[in-house]
Order: sequence, then structure tokens, then C-alpha cells
Amino acid sequence: MTDTVIVYYSGYGHTAKVAERVAKGAHAALIAVDANGDITEADWAALDAAGAIILGAPTYMGGVPWQFKKFADASSKRWFSRAWQDKIFGGFTNSASPVGDKGATIGYLQVLASQHGGIWVSLGLLPANTKASTSADINNIGGSVGLLTRSPSDASADEVHTGDLDTAEAYGARVAAIAARFAKP
Repeated sequence: MTDTVIVYYSGYGHTAKVAERVAKGAHAALIAVDANGDITEADWAALDAAGAIILGAPTYMGGVPWQFKKFADASSKRWFSRAWQDKIFGGFTNSASPVGDKGATIGYLQVLASQHGGIWVSLGLLPANTKASTSADINNIGGSVGLLTRSPSDASADEVHTGDLDTAEAYGARVAAIAARFAKP
């Protein structure tokens, strides 16, 4: 199986909790963008060597926070050299509201992956959209393009909905499985 790396920023710990579950499903390494928007040279090397990269950021004011944007801008060196061309990519975002303009953030992550020449992996799960559905159900938010999760603004990082965490783990497994199918022999 190919190496999968998750690079994410988490302002309050909720997105980190989601990243951990994505990593569990993908058997992936985690790289946290720090409060200054930086990662280490070893982190850049891990991303360069990975067969799959999963991008994660909370949705703040309809987009990624500046710390993640700084990381994305710094990835332009890889863009210029096509270092991440044909890698498998996925992405996830978290916000306090059920919608919270998460679509703008997941779209940004998909565009970033596409700019790098990456191959994007959708969520691949049907939504839980019946009257009986709850936040404990898989894909209870009903995303398709990538993983969308919700953490109420008054919830601690330990209170991310179980359905979102289960969806995160399933998405990580999906990205890793597709990356393995595309891996060079």
C-alpha cells in the first residue's frame, strides 16, 4: 500500500480530532500546520514522498484559515516543479454550522489539489437524509465532493459527532484504497 499523509490545520482541536480519524482509516501520517502556518522540512519531504495527500482545514468565514492558506501558498514551489503531479488527493473541512459554507472550503481544497495535477477522491457515500437520521449516522451532513463534518461552537474537541468521526475513518480508508490501486508497481 502507498503512503498517505494528512496535512491539516486545526484552530480549536475539532479538525485535529477529525484528522486523527481520517488517519486511522487511511493508516496515514499526520502533519499539523502550526499556528504560524508552517510545517517542517521533514514534513515537506513526507508530502513529496507520499502517494496520497489528504488536505484538511476548518471553515472560517467561508474559507480556509490563513494558516492553511500560508501552507498552500508555500506549496507553489511543488506546483512549479510538478512534484505532486498525479498524486491521489482528498480533503475535509469542519465548521460549527450544518452548512457553514463548507462547500467553499472543500472546493478550495479540490482546486488546490487540481492545481498540483492531483487526482481527487470523492466521499463515495450515500447521505443519511431520512427523518430518522441523526448526527450519529454516517455522512449525516450529506457531502459528496469530500468529507464534511460539524462541531457545534459550544462543543469541546471530544464532542465531535460520532457519525462524522465514523465518516472520517471511512473516507480515510477510501482514499488509501484508491491510492493503492493507482500505486506504481
